[in-house]
Amino acid sequence: MRVTFLGTGTSQGVPVIACQCAVCQSKDTKDKRLRTSIYIEIDHLHIVVDTGPDFRYQMLRQDVRYLDAVLITHSHKDHIAGMDDVRAFNYQQQQSIPIYGSVATHEALKREFYYAFGEIKYPGVPRLELKPIATGEAFFIEEVRILPIEVMHHKMPVLGFRLGDFAYITDAKTVTEQSKNLLKGVKVLVVNALQNEPHISHFTRDEALAFAHQIGAQQTYLTHISHRFGKHQEIEADLPQGVNVAYDGLSILV
Repeated sequence: MRVTFLGTGTSQGVPVIACQCAVCQSKDTKDKRLRTSIYIEIDHLHIVVDTGPDFRYQMLRQDVRYLDAVLITHSHKDHIAGMDDVRAFNYQQQQSIPIYGSVATHEALKREFYYAFGEIKYPGVPRLELKPIATGEAFFIEEVRILPIEVMHHKMPVLGFRLGDFAYITDAKTVTEQSKNLLKGVKVLVVNALQNEPHISHFTRDEALAFAHQIGAQQTYLTHISHRFGKHQEIEADLPQGVNVAYDGLSILV
């Protein structure tokens, strides 16, 4: 399985246009972070997790030519705003695209993209096939087993996903013991780490590191990083062995 980080940034803490902060002015390409998303290639399947506002550009930048399915963690705009651009794959593949998410997430998609779900559809609207999933209940895309795992984003349930030895958790602040048990044995963990300072709905650096230690992952990648966290090299220099900062375009084999 190959996992490519399409985006590792967040709307949280993003400075205004023409900001002079160190991250905005950095020449390091690893500090140029689009909204958080990953692209999974497993067997012959092509799966994207989340379609944020940068989805179209991320697909073009990564030269993604085919899409079998989309997994949605939750319905905040920085994770679903680019859903309309699925239409390009509808046109190319001449078929609808399955969208896997919770019932609550699907209801939000129906509100946000109402024109895609009306009885009378305007020509060219995205063709989205909603596939409801529930936390702790594994589902399959062809032969690939995917386990949704619930974490809490303040008071909002968010789905992480486990595929074999790999797990992807974003927008987490608290995780129940039951959910942690579902993650035991994961070798590669991707988890959100917004910043160093406490935040109401996201892991801090130290919280993310403690969570990774509890899970026992051999390798951890931090994502959903805000400008307040600092520059890539600075964060990397202060991390323990087996933990790295993800960056846009990073591709790993699991």
